[in-house]
Amino acid sequence: MNLTIKYPIAIAAVFLWIGFVGAISFMEAWLKFRAPGITLPLGLGIGRLVFSALNKVELVLSITIIASMLYSELKHFEWRHFFFLIPFLIVLLQSVWLLPTLDARAEMHIQGQTVPPSNLHFYYVILEIVKVGCLVIFGIKLFKP
Repeated sequence: MNLTIKYPIAIAAVFLWIGFVGAISFMEAWLKFRAPGITLPLGLGIGRLVFSALNKVELVLSITIIASMLYSELKHFEWRHFFFLIPFLIVLLQSVWLLPTLDARAEMHIQGQTVPPSNLHFYYVILEIVKVGCLVIFGIKLFKP
């Protein structure tokens, strides 16, 4: 069997992206609050910094994937690209709306203000699950000619 990988850089970027989201969103985010001495304001400050950095990494990785596919002479839309389009749109949505809103709420907590209840964290988690699921499918489909 001869396996030709058409998009090696895109494949590497996809699985690196999955690793970043898995490590930060699904592990670091809730574990930091279990560390001794971490208060809510301190944890929120760390979270703001880490998720801002994650968002920038995700944008770079998504641009890398797009550039890799364009460089590899992508001629037309294929259904497997739909599984990339969803995570890309999620990252854009997080960049322009969800993360700035969560950041503002975190700042209110840090300043000691009362913050009304919200489902924004729930939405963020759901979007992260959808993002990773689509990236896994997309990454696997990139191995197929």
